[in-house]
Amino acid sequence: MTAAGSGARSRGPGHEPVDFQDFALGRGGQLFRTAFLLTAGDAHLAEDLVQEALGRMFARWGRLSRLENPAGYAQTVLVSVFVSQRRKRSSGELPTGILAERAGGDEAGQEDPALRVTLLAALRQLAPQDRAVLVLRYWEDRSVEETATALRLSSTAVRSRSSRALERLRAVLGGSFAEIAGF
Repeated sequence: MTAAGSGARSRGPGHEPVDFQDFALGRGGQLFRTAFLLTAGDAHLAEDLVQEALGRMFARWGRLSRLENPAGYAQTVLVSVFVSQRRKRSSGELPTGILAERAGGDEAGQEDPALRVTLLAALRQLAPQDRAVLVLRYWEDRSVEETATALRLSSTAVRSRSSRALERLRAVLGGSFAEIAGF
């Protein structure tokens, strides 16, 4: 089951559209987790991405609420916002090697903080487009075609980006990943 299709249905009894606030409350956590991975662990930027995506959906909610899968559409909007912001973003902001501690939640790697930090640091070293491909393919469990559609790429481009990004992750992680992950 894909993450975009998991969780509560976005329609009420009798296929009536759900109120936007109910939708946002029900899907906000999943959108944040995806945004958190897309931003390589930047919780503040992830919150901004979710807010922007939900804002765009709110503006068209009358029409979007009738979609068969508004949750899947929300994920697509989130990724589009991420890619768009990465294109526009100047080099004025510099990432730091220090991650703020975050209490609670069920983000990836929450059970093992060392693994989480290692994976987020490795993701941060990838180009935003490559990171988006990996998050959609392996975190969201989307098919190559779904990922291609969401990122407006060809299926071939998604396959090659996935392959190169995974190869880069393996090179970045090296033997430290096996040690931390307990392999």
